[in-house]
Amino acid sequence: MASFDFTLHMRRLCRDAANRVSELRHIDMARVAVGFRQTRMAAGHGLYASLTPLRFSGGEDHIVRRGRRCCIQRVRDEAGREMLYILNFYLPRFLDLAFREKIVTVFHELWHIGPNFDGDLRRFEGRCYAHSGSQKSYDTQVAALAERWLSLDPPEPVYGFLQHDFRGLTEQFGEIRGRRFAAPKIVPIDSV
Repeated sequence: MASFDFTLHMRRLCRDAANRVSELRHIDMARVAVGFRQTRMAAGHGLYASLTPLRFSGGEDHIVRRGRRCCIQRVRDEAGREMLYILNFYLPRFLDLAFREKIVTVFHELWHIGPNFDGDLRRFEGRCYAHSGSQKSYDTQVAALAERWLSLDPPEPVYGFLQHDFRGLTEQFGEIRGRRFAAPKIVPIDSV
């Protein structure tokens, strides 16, 4: 049976976005693990995608908790290269969004990657450090980045698969496959 490597195609799309949009050029997609997770229900509400940083604030590789040094479990690719982020897409929910919503969702997650590309998130002032003081402002900014990328005329094979919903993609290409990553845990290194 034919199959479609969803995570390979998403990696290509993200790499193209990082190469074309100057605000994302700090992203090295070779250090971002791209995966997918199966949602239990095809409901339209819930997570569409998530970005998991694999370092702590400021790119620190460890923290001290209850007197013990701890780190986030390491994630490596097939070549043994250590990843700094995990970018997951939730299927079928993500694929069942409208085309432009899918693109904006991709940019939403990529914009979370810190400008130092050190395994930490982009942090904003205030209590809501991940999305700034205004979710609406964050969403407006990432939507503008997504529209700019589309206006730069990326090749259709980079994003064309996103014009299908989950069912349409499986009908055209067969089984959807790709990488899956377990949520990394914070583990003790040693006593301080």
